[in-house]
Amino acid sequence: MVLRKHKHTQFPVWIKLRHLSVELWTVDGCNTVASRIGKPLYPDAITATCTRLNFAHVCVMLDISSMLPKQIVIMVPKDDGGEVPCKIDVEYEWVPPKCVHCSSLGHSTAACPTSKPVTKPPISVYLQRAATTKSNEPTRKCSPTTGGDEACKPTKREVTQPSIEGAYARHLFAW
Repeated sequence: MVLRKHKHTQFPVWIKLRHLSVELWTVDGCNTVASRIGKPLYPDAITATCTRLNFAHVCVMLDISSMLPKQIVIMVPKDDGGEVPCKIDVEYEWVPPKCVHCSSLGHSTAACPTSKPVTKPPISVYLQRAATTKSNEPTRKCSPTTGGDEACKPTKREVTQPSIEGAYARHLFAW
């Protein structure tokens, strides 16, 4: 079995059409208005029975390359033979993310798997060398080959202290 990823060019979406004139509150009227946006599929049951009149709810099939207008103008015929413009607001309930890079649905351009990953330049961290000082406190170096405690000689101990001056680090505990 070979799995293939199909490239979808169309997707269904529910739209709300607000400010419809009375002449357009039919299934054919809603389809006429919805055809300006995409291919009308069907209205919901409440729109088909004209129960709710504040907006029409229609499912349309949109093409991936189509524009999504927020408002459309329809010329509605009058009784005297003239026409009146009717501005209809369009609200899209959900639109899937669309990638401009590979022209497919399901992911945004920033998350496109076919685009090259952007590598960030490395962050340079500057730390000054640790300052070394010698204290006057004697310590003893003893080894069994030198005769034990009798052969121990006092030596000076080296103390290292980190210097923070001129340090550029992410946090204070980067030592």
